[in-house]
Amino acid sequence: MAVTPRRLRGEHSAEVNTAPARNLAESPLAWLARRKDKDGQPMLTDAEFDAGEKIRADFWFAQMTPRTTANWSLLLSGGGGGRGAPDIGPDMRDAVVAAKERVKRALAAVGPDLAGVLIDVCCHLKGLETSEKESGWPQRSGKIILQIALRQLARHYGMVPPPVATREQKPVRVRHWGTNDYRPEIDPGTM
Repeated sequence: MAVTPRRLRGEHSAEVNTAPARNLAESPLAWLARRKDKDGQPMLTDAEFDAGEKIRADFWFAQMTPRTTANWSLLLSGGGGGRGAPDIGPDMRDAVVAAKERVKRALAAVGPDLAGVLIDVCCHLKGLETSEKESGWPQRSGKIILQIALRQLARHYGMVPPPVATREQKPVRVRHWGTNDYRPEIDPGTM
């Protein structure tokens, strides 16, 4: 079990312990965060790891995990029925609803194809092999798909800037079926 302080990269790199320490044995993303690629770089950047941990925290706080037993907390706190527990204030309920909304927006931002692997690995704490088998992917493909999903998630959270087009990349042009001199006409009588 290794607890390591996080180092910030970039302009604030002189600050060593500005973020809370993270327990690398606790997170399922830690395995990828510790691994190096062929160039000796970490498989996950700090932003990708933090994005995965952020959606995990929101998922758990929003109480989106499936229940396996009955919820006895309402009975013990004197609550019950459709109103919920009386000892949970409106601020707590609002925070739970806000966390659930953040999770929904984050999953919508990465798209339905990548949301599944994020839920499996980050939220339900499943291993990559299990997620690959359940999704029907080839072996060792889950790592790449998870990296792409985490990169998209980090972009959604604003942890990674959007990709910048280089000179080699041509800008995307919108094409239409009309001729080059085609211009649409608006009939003022229909407005």
